[in-house]
Amino acid sequence: MSVNLTLRAAKRADRSEIADLICASLNCWYVAHGGSAIFPGGPADADVFFDVYDALEPGNCVVAENASNGRLAGSCFYHPRPAHVSLGVMNVHPDYFGQGIARSLLQFIIDFTDKGGYPALRLISSAGNLDSFSLYNRAGFFPRAVYQDMVLDVPADGLKHTAPGMNRIREAAEADAPRMAALERAVSGVERGGDYAFCIRNQNGFWRASVYETEAGAVAGYMIASTHRALNILGPAVAVSDEAMAALLLHELDRHRGRTPLFILPCDHPQLVRQAYTWGARNVELHVCQVRGTFQPFQGVVLPTFLLETA
Repeated sequence: MSVNLTLRAAKRADRSEIADLICASLNCWYVAHGGSAIFPGGPADADVFFDVYDALEPGNCVVAENASNGRLAGSCFYHPRPAHVSLGVMNVHPDYFGQGIARSLLQFIIDFTDKGGYPALRLISSAGNLDSFSLYNRAGFFPRAVYQDMVLDVPADGLKHTAPGMNRIREAAEADAPRMAALERAVSGVERGGDYAFCIRNQNGFWRASVYETEAGAVAGYMIASTHRALNILGPAVAVSDEAMAALLLHELDRHRGRTPLFILPCDHPQLVRQAYTWGARNVELHVCQVRGTFQPFQGVVLPTFLLETA
């Protein structure tokens, strides 16, 4: 049955309904495909997406509203940055599956990107969700990197491992944000200094940030981490080498004692992947970096994440 939909910017009053449809959509898809619910705690756990985007830069969420009853059928967050736009979590409520809503939301953000003159629109999509992959691929996105989502059960008394360079890691300060942005620009051609300053200020209360410094004091790597109860994820992270990234990763994993954080490693860095296996990591999913527009091949190691969304 055809539904008369209106696309509009999300409002603060939509917060709870957006969380509900994110929770319903993701839980429905993963359970239907043999997995576990992503948000077992219900919609309250999914409020984190609206809260982060609203605090970072309000107004960057488009919703599809059913004109007949005012109900939200879908939503998608997006984030304009200096050299690209990132497409964040996109969801359609299960009651509205198969009605072209995701395609309409995507086209809205493509139009925003093109009219704004941004050189690229980037995202991370699940390799297991072929409908999602095809939606983006048909719209002109091209796969650029494959990642393996890994989790690790960190013992309550910590990990009994070490990695070279861990003594070079310290907590990030807001003054580091421009240097972190410059490193990412050199490694991947994108820039998110504002994101990093936001995470270091930590007004949401669950962000952490570390930097890896060389002997000369240059920032050669960094890692952001979320300790949120429903999104315990390491990343985004960037480093000039596998060694620097391994040190950052082990440092942050050990800080999540008694938890099972998720991190997303590039498949084309086998040394780093093998290192994670030796610590006890296991694979849970694959994701693909897809880019519509310009793309600079990575000149180092990049770990993406889902919030703040990266690709």
